Amino acid sequence: MFDSLSDRLGGVFDKLRGRGALTEADVRAAMREVRIALLEADVALPVVREFVDKATEKAVGSDVLRSVTPGQMVVKIVSDTLTETLGADTSELLIDVTPPAVIMMVGLQGSGKTTTTAKLARRLKEKERKKVLMASLDVNRPAAQEQLAVLGTQTEVATLPIVAGQQPVEIARRALQAAKLQGFDVLMLDTAGRLHVDQALMDEMKAVAQVADPAEILLVVDSLTGQDAVNVAKSFTEQVPLTGVVLTRMDGDARGGAALSMRAVTGQPIKFAGTGEKLDAIEQFHPARVAQRILGMGDVVSLVERAAETIQQEDADKLAKRLAAGKFDLNDLRAQLSQMQRMGGLGMLAGMIPGMKKAQAQMQAAGVNDKTLLHLDALIGSMTPKERARPELLNAKRKIRVAKGAGLQVQDVNRLLKMHKEMESAMKRIKKMGGLKGLAKMFTGGGAGGLLGGAGGAGGDSGPAGDLSGLKGLPGLPDMPRLPPGFQNFLKK
Repeated sequence: MFDSLSDRLGGVFDKLRGRGALTEADVRAAMREVRIALLEADVALPVVREFVDKATEKAVGSDVLRSVTPGQMVVKIVSDTLTETLGADTSELLIDVTPPAVIMMVGLQGSGKTTTTAKLARRLKEKERKKVLMASLDVNRPAAQEQLAVLGTQTEVATLPIVAGQQPVEIARRALQAAKLQGFDVLMLDTAGRLHVDQALMDEMKAVAQVADPAEILLVVDSLTGQDAVNVAKSFTEQVPLTGVVLTRMDGDARGGAALSMRAVTGQPIKFAGTGEKLDAIEQFHPARVAQRILGMGDVVSLVERAAETIQQEDADKLAKRLAAGKFDLNDLRAQLSQMQRMGGLGMLAGMIPGMKKAQAQMQAAGVNDKTLLHLDALIGSMTPKERARPELLNAKRKIRVAKGAGLQVQDVNRLLKMHKEMESAMKRIKKMGGLKGLAKMFTGGGAGGLLGGAGGAGGDSGPAGDLSGLKGLPGLPDMPRLPPGFQNFLKK
């Protein structure tokens, strides 16, 4: 997400941080590079001009140039301006109205409206504990209504029964009546789209809005279309009273032009971002957090929230007790690998940890990817319960069987066992350091170069427990240079 822009801006700020003092000429030269980076990211020209003018005006002030760390001050100013451009504050859905709160989804065909409708309905049901009804008003696209019905079954959210021949306004009226009679908190209307903006589409949107009186009209746009997404948003803004924007396919948007332009063009906040194909892959849009991720500062808050959502508390408590006792078998290792996959894999996690952008590039260059986790899981899955609990039972004959079962080599089994042995040694050291307190110390930078301490580059070397040599040679994970301090332990967590 935003990789291209993040890399370009990172290069600009690395030069600034390396300077002891900055002149006004230095700042203006850096801002010219920021301007080029934003234009290359497909950010709308008026937005770029306003952004650079604001940031430059603040950055050439005497407080910055006389600062002890002028480079850091400029980065902070750009970060604040970026947050302001993205919308400053996080925007909530306006659903605290007399039920049912109507949410109307609008946008072009192919932008992801129907899937986004189901994702939001699922989120409202699970996080907000709302009773949600979905209704498809799309009578143009073949099987559009059936698609929403299938998604309703998958998310366990009610959908309005399909009546053949009804037109959008009639469906909206029937959906509103059903929602009132059956006590639904939220009614989500998935409206029809077109291949391009036309007056017939706009007239239909206005007619539906007049009947449904929606609390929210959310424009769904595909962030990958860049400047086209901005143009679509502008067209809808001129015709329909939008209250917010949902950007889809944000996980594949390396440039970020649509996200950075959308608030300025529509005057409305970006409320949600689609981050994948799964029905839980939608996140509330936090401008400050996104700005930090763009500038390579990570997003620890979102990382913690994602962990809280995916961790099974009972399993976590069980593992914590085992770690405190210095125990760590292959079942525990497998649980940790599974947890990493549920949280989005290595790439997603690396992007959320401060200072990990360069480490992420290093991982990619070395061939480290999410297939590595699958290979490790396959090896452990090929073992018997006794072998997972007591790895020392794995003799030569058993290793051959395990390797064949996973479709890998005996050497891969040996590397996995070496990795486990090193982690087990680390757990025993934690026990000596004081159990759970020692574990917390490792995670916050004490002792063996912890996860958060080492992430920023301040921690010490992680020692034997952080050595990746046990992973070398696994398919998708060839011999690789050592990563920044603390990150080795992260790979294993």
